[in-house]
Amino acid sequence: MKNWNLMASLKALFIGRARDLSDHRLFHKISLVAVLAWVGLGADGLSSSCYGPEETFKALGAHSALSVFVALACVATIAIICASYSQIIELFPSGGGGYLVASKLLSPAAGVISGSALLVDYVLTIAISVASGADALFSVVPATWLPWKLSFACAGVALLTLLNLRGVKESVLLWVPVFFVFVGTHALAILFAVISHAGMLPSIVSETSSQVSAAHSQLGWLGLLALMLKAYSMGAGTYTGIEAVSNGLPILREPRVETGKRTMTYMGVSLAVTVFGLLLAYLLYAVQPVDGKTLNAVLFEKITVTWPGSSGQWFVTVSMMSATALLFIAAQAGFLDGPRVLANMALDRWFPARFATLSDRFVTQKGILLMGGSALLVLLVTRGAVSLLIVLYSINVFITFSFSQFGMVRHWWQSRATEPAWRRKLAINGIGLALTTFILVSICVVKFAEGGWITLVVTGAIVALAFAIKRHYTRVGRQLDRLNEIVTAENLSPTATQTLEPASCDPKAKTAVFLVNGFNGLGLHTLLHAMRLFDGAFKNFVFVQVGVVDAGNFKGAAEIDRLRTHIQSECGRYVSYMRRHGHCAEALSTLGPDAVEKVTAFAPEIAERFPNAVFCAGQLVFERETLLSRWLHNYTVFALQRRFYLLGLPFVTLPIRVTEKPATETAVRLQIA
Repeated sequence: MKNWNLMASLKALFIGRARDLSDHRLFHKISLVAVLAWVGLGADGLSSSCYGPEETFKALGAHSALSVFVALACVATIAIICASYSQIIELFPSGGGGYLVASKLLSPAAGVISGSALLVDYVLTIAISVASGADALFSVVPATWLPWKLSFACAGVALLTLLNLRGVKESVLLWVPVFFVFVGTHALAILFAVISHAGMLPSIVSETSSQVSAAHSQLGWLGLLALMLKAYSMGAGTYTGIEAVSNGLPILREPRVETGKRTMTYMGVSLAVTVFGLLLAYLLYAVQPVDGKTLNAVLFEKITVTWPGSSGQWFVTVSMMSATALLFIAAQAGFLDGPRVLANMALDRWFPARFATLSDRFVTQKGILLMGGSALLVLLVTRGAVSLLIVLYSINVFITFSFSQFGMVRHWWQSRATEPAWRRKLAINGIGLALTTFILVSICVVKFAEGGWITLVVTGAIVALAFAIKRHYTRVGRQLDRLNEIVTAENLSPTATQTLEPASCDPKAKTAVFLVNGFNGLGLHTLLHAMRLFDGAFKNFVFVQVGVVDAGNFKGAAEIDRLRTHIQSECGRYVSYMRRHGHCAEALSTLGPDAVEKVTAFAPEIAERFPNAVFCAGQLVFERETLLSRWLHNYTVFALQRRFYLLGLPFVTLPIRVTEKPATETAVRLQIA
């Protein structure tokens, strides 16, 4: 117990103390207003200005003047995607990420493809954001420090994982000052570049016209379009953060739709201005790549070279450090939305159910750890090379974009009889569908041979795994339905209608404490098994149930109240059942994110009240144990057994076999008798 107390103290120090579910202001305290959501979710898109415009500009090579056209195309793309996702926010006010939209508007299969693509994309979001942040920071430190860049990036992922385990709001508040330092420094640099070179704008127009003519004579119209398409696709990572807002609606402050649309506006405007401004500034200053430095660092050095004293050097240092911080904030999108997508898919049984559970800080802890661990692995495998990561990046998000837009187009078409503005809404999502599909195909063509195939293979493997898990849960569900036949049979038995007075309760008598998870076949089989095994030794019966608060029901105070009422009703059915048979029975129920922790806290109180109590729980035993059954079922009973052993309390695990053949009603009645 001393070790557990030490672990609990360390957990409270680094992650924070457990939140109180009975606090009526809990949802208000952990939700984000629009400005904070812009920091936590919108930073993913804004941070891409640290590498998206750079990759676009580099891809143009000697034809850099064409960047103006690419910049305009980027602005138009941002506007179209933001407008189409604003409609998704309105239609899905509880959260409309790519998985939910595709599942509800297309099909579950489309949903799992979209969700799996998002999961890979969010892992890559974390990896590329941290790696690019390390590049920005190491652009302004001594070159002798470069060997430590990968270690710094790995430490950054570990730190972000720890911060997110503390909670959503805590992980965002820390970065607010540096976020606005980034916005301020980059806005100042872009304004200075444009104003100081205002007289050059006519010559830029002339040079652009000349370069278009030269490129046409060298490459032809098809070659010219191919070059611009390649540059456009290399900067496609610029748009990847837009989806994060609609997916992150559950963590936004009420009214969520208005907060989400306001966040989308902040993000879209800031991203469009920054991307266009940087590409124009590259052109104005004729920026060229320098080894060991980002293109933004080179640009800012050129902008500040004439500034008095050391002010220019300080500006560049502060700008690059704020860019590092912003890129770390951008990784938040992966930590905030990745586990949420994983939890939604787990609730639908595409992934292990444990990924839907919450910690006592009410974050999806296992999902956060998976995202952080996967990103760390990606960093180590790629050695933190942004040029390689950007090839892997952005393909998957456009798979999700395309599914979502197609689903919305289908929805507006099917709703044309009831939706007055269906034509306008269909047009917005239709343009979004055409654009995102075009970008997806273009990226796949341009990046496939360069390593993009790796992303598609990994995504395909995750989709295949999801279908295998779904098949397993479906098969187990059918087996549990057979186990639940005992509930139907008991309701049909003559004794079910008899109402007998409960026996007087003697606290010192033998007491059986059953840990249940609802009035179901598992609970009844466990009860009957114990009664047969101990042959009337127990005089008192106590039923304990924990209503587990997970990502599916942690959506507001009303949902929590409904869960509380439900578990009280389920426990009450056991009490009524036992009292009808003349036994003394009572129920205890509570809510919490972790059943093991709550039951362990309950146990000493029950043991003090009933000194001769024996705790009992049923454990499912499958006829055929497979790798999937061992991995997908969390065996809570065994975790409880170890806790009770350390507490010195008697605990009996009763094996309940799950058969693959349906039981007959006669067999079930014999078990009851």
